Amino acid sequence: MTKSHALEDKYKAEEAPTKTNLDKLPDPTGWRLLVMPFKVKEETKGGIIIAQETLDRARAAVQVGYVLKMGPLCYKDEEKFATGPWCKEKDWVIFARYAGSRIDIEGGEIKMLNDDEILGTIDDPKDLIHAM
Repeated sequence: MTKSHALEDKYKAEEAPTKTNLDKLPDPTGWRLLVMPFKVKEETKGGIIIAQETLDRARAAVQVGYVLKMGPLCYKDEEKFATGPWCKEKDWVIFARYAGSRIDIEGGEIKMLNDDEILGTIDDPKDLIHAM
């Protein structure tokens, strides 16, 4: 490799935009949303490990997720969503247990949901866990 080729390769690498982890996730199409489900902590602040049965109950009772991305047609149907969008990116949302399609990723999973599968929004998902 000549010196000019090495410099050219170096500049190409510097010009290439770096992808964030969010950029690496699939882009939802149409009216779909990409949601990362809330993960219940398996250990308390004091270091006590929570029983698996308790964790399973908390996960089953509450399906909460963080909206990562929205497809270009989300909430555009004015007849269906006359009052406007039910949520936006970076909102915590509540959805049905079996709603959407599950996609396994390293470290967990994400879900692809339809815009009408959102049941509500919440400020902090920990509020629901503590209310149980």
